[in-house]
Amino acid sequence: MSSPAPYDDRSTRHSVAANARRTADLVNALAVEGHRADQGVEVSVGAAANEAADARTRDAVAAVLRAYGEAAPLTFTAADLADLRAAAGLLREVFAAGHVDEAAARLNRLLAAGTGPLRLTSHGGGSPWHPHLDSDDDAPWAEWFLSSSCMALAVLVWDRQRPPGGVCASPRCPNVYVTEGRGPNRRYCSRRCATRERVAVHRARAAAASDPPQVPSPVPLSARRAVGRRSS
Repeated sequence: MSSPAPYDDRSTRHSVAANARRTADLVNALAVEGHRADQGVEVSVGAAANEAADARTRDAVAAVLRAYGEAAPLTFTAADLADLRAAAGLLREVFAAGHVDEAAARLNRLLAAGTGPLRLTSHGGGSPWHPHLDSDDDAPWAEWFLSSSCMALAVLVWDRQRPPGGVCASPRCPNVYVTEGRGPNRRYCSRRCATRERVAVHRARAAAASDPPQVPSPVPLSARRAVGRRSS
């Protein structure tokens, strides 16, 4: 019998919770405003805007992946970014599901359309053995992103019997988030958003309380009599 493998803290990066958080962080990183690749107008201005958006997206995605243990260098072509954005849009729909049945149905559609058979890989001995649903260790970025995310979110639904997360309730924030643990459902992606919205509500109520209600001025008696004579 072989001796047990030594403890390797790299295994934490493959936990379901870590992969689900990575999914949310990547969906948020890929939600870059101002990208106009699908608009065939104002080519010169649009191209510059798209290049700037792509540069921001590359940096944001690379930062997230490095934070979750991916080794540099990390390179993404324009086609990679377009496919990653499309995958992020599909995953956002799972986070937006308001009920566990809806989240499960959306995940089932993604699992059926965009993932392969379950397999185990250690990436040539470079990591602990862990499951994958993409076609190969060298699969395109978007295929890996969609398949690994679907697997993590599906396990969360299975384990907790609730949606895996949500979309921030702040009208000024598009971020998604993962619901941690089994406590009450969250409404905001961060304490910062929750605090900002509570302050906004408090200020709105204070402003409403400080403004006295507008009472219409009474109509003079002479004016009322004049109206009565004209109508008779």
